[in-house]
Amino acid sequence: MFDTLQLIGGLILAVGYIPQIIQLIRTKSCKDLNLNTYATVFLGIALMEAYAINLAAHGAGAMFLVTNSMALAF
Repeated sequence: MFDTLQLIGGLILAVGYIPQIIQLIRTKSCKDLNLNTYATVFLGIALMEAYAINLAAHGAGAMFLVTNSMALAF
């Protein structure tokens, strides 16, 4: 299950900026940022956080937990 969370989170992160890119191309302006982009990226990182917590609880992936927690906080 946790591997699936990591996979889904990683995929969401991989495509998370697409709405922003589309908006930038359409408007030719960086003035309005798309909130959906940041919500999608946050969801992906949150799913990966669950995976990182599981890894750390089983004695592996402590650094992944630290860096992912930082990304989630930012």
